[in-house]
Amino acid sequence: MRKISAVVVALVCVFVTCLAGGYSSVFAAQRKIPIYNVDRQDNVVAISFDAAWGADKTRQIMDICEEYNVKATFFLVGFWVEKYPDITKEIAERGFEIGTHSMTHPQMSKLSTEQVMNELSQSQQKIAQLTSQEVTLFRPPFGDYNNTLISCAEQLGLYTIQWSVDSLDWKGLDAKAIAERVQGMKSGDIILCHNNSDHIVEALPLIFTIAQNKGLEFVPIGQLIYKDNFTIDHAGKQIALQKEGT
Repeated sequence: MRKISAVVVALVCVFVTCLAGGYSSVFAAQRKIPIYNVDRQDNVVAISFDAAWGADKTRQIMDICEEYNVKATFFLVGFWVEKYPDITKEIAERGFEIGTHSMTHPQMSKLSTEQVMNELSQSQQKIAQLTSQEVTLFRPPFGDYNNTLISCAEQLGLYTIQWSVDSLDWKGLDAKAIAERVQGMKSGDIILCHNNSDHIVEALPLIFTIAQNKGLEFVPIGQLIYKDNFTIDHAGKQIALQKEGT
């Protein structure tokens, strides 16, 4: 009985704390979640390429995307931008979308708030200075995140983007295996690829043909996601909220 009484007392204390103004802090402590995919029924998907090491396949990727009328999103690490400024400019000039993948590709959940802000703002600025393209998308290195990271991104006007379809191209899979990983894509999905994986160039025509046969259209992530009036569910699906009066 004493144990039960203690539990009851504890629950009452929590309730009273919430009524006394502690509710906002309890709510604020809830876990923030990035966008993994989007609730879309109009047969649009997005393909993205993370760029951290190497660039020799990037122009081929853009060529193939253009051949299939695909507008992709490239997430660039700051030191990659510094090493390949001409290719960075070309990505933007050819009409592809650019997001940041951090400045130095660290495990960002282990960084302080100040370090996180530096990683994001420095990479944002480098991309913008080279391309004159506003950077509004961010993909965490290793897919690693916490509330601090997402909050910092929000302060800088960045939408934190994960993925719902992982090609696993970085594992050295052959083109057919990569395409098989992606073939289940559906409207609203975000596909993860890398700009310098072993067989990505051979895999892309297969991926794009599968998408065409399914009636899917590729758009940049910035066009796939909702920019305002949305919620993100526990699984990371971004859902549009019905506007008042509609």
